[in-house]
Amino acid sequence: MDYIQDLNDIKREENLLAQGRSLHEAGKLNESLKVLNEVVEGNPKSAEAFYILGNIFHQNGEIGKAIKAFTKVIEIEPRHTDASISLSVLYNDIGKYEKASEIFKAAQENLKNSKNEKQLTVAEKDEATKEVLNDDPHINKKFAYKHQEIADLYMSYSRFDEALYEYKKVITLDPRNLEARIRISKVYAKKGFLGKASEELIALKNEYPNFIPARMALGLLYYSNQKIIEAQREWQKILEIDATHVEAKMYLDMSDSATETSLH
Repeated sequence: MDYIQDLNDIKREENLLAQGRSLHEAGKLNESLKVLNEVVEGNPKSAEAFYILGNIFHQNGEIGKAIKAFTKVIEIEPRHTDASISLSVLYNDIGKYEKASEIFKAAQENLKNSKNEKQLTVAEKDEATKEVLNDDPHINKKFAYKHQEIADLYMSYSRFDEALYEYKKVITLDPRNLEARIRISKVYAKKGFLGKASEELIALKNEYPNFIPARMALGLLYYSNQKIIEAQREWQKILEIDATHVEAKMYLDMSDSATETSLH
């Protein structure tokens, strides 16, 4: 009977976790919070529940609660890399740089130990250790993702200087994050630095000529500054790359119509 009850409890916890995760992903933070609190009341060692709670608190600006939640995750699962990164980012953002560095180094050490537990040759072990201690792209991408979340939040409240600072962190950690470079351009445009905004996009399209979002954003920037021919050139180039691109065709047709109307 106890065995059946245990199975039922596990199943109920799994269902609640799935529900809480789904509500969080849908942006229903308060509803997710209630469900996840129910999970941790039944199981105070649910690392996943505390991790999602930490993200909810962070999104709500409740930094103290977020730190407590992520710390709890690491107490339960010392090798929970995502929680370690989230906690390190939080400490870094509130100016506790030594604490942030300490947590990050611990995460690196855990990752190194995890790799070394595998059956590797001596050379492979040396390479794994070197990768972790110097610059692990996997961890850097996770950091970059967190900084991009923070930057997007700053943008939503028109806090452009903070957003720019965070987006630049994203690029430093993950140079291949091309979307972040477009967002940097948008920040410059919002701040009124249109020259800097266009410079960012021109550099991006020159490095990646077939990266359509950069050309689309540059075309819109040109068009908003009455540089119609330059805008049309970018949208035409997009259609050369992808003849079915609906948005580029729409803007090109609209700009043609506007030009024809202005001539009459």
